[in-house]
Amino acid sequence: MDNMAITPKGLRLLLAGLLVIVAGFLLMIGGGSDDPAVFNYDMFDFRRLVAAPVVIVCGIVIEIVAIMGARGKGKDEK
Repeated sequence: MDNMAITPKGLRLLLAGLLVIVAGFLLMIGGGSDDPAVFNYDMFDFRRLVAAPVVIVCGIVIEIVAIMGARGKGKDEK
């Protein structure tokens, strides 16, 4: 297990980041209108325009930390 490219902690972070990204996309769901002649202002609420993209970006940051924060022991470090 010592030779694995990603640690169990990194794998858990990857899965957590994926769940956060999925949660962000779930926040964007809805707000459409059944009748094209009627405009639905729910498409432009805070949750869809601000909260969901921020949650998705946080998930991407978690993914980057999980990948880049992997064990970096090379030839020089011991």
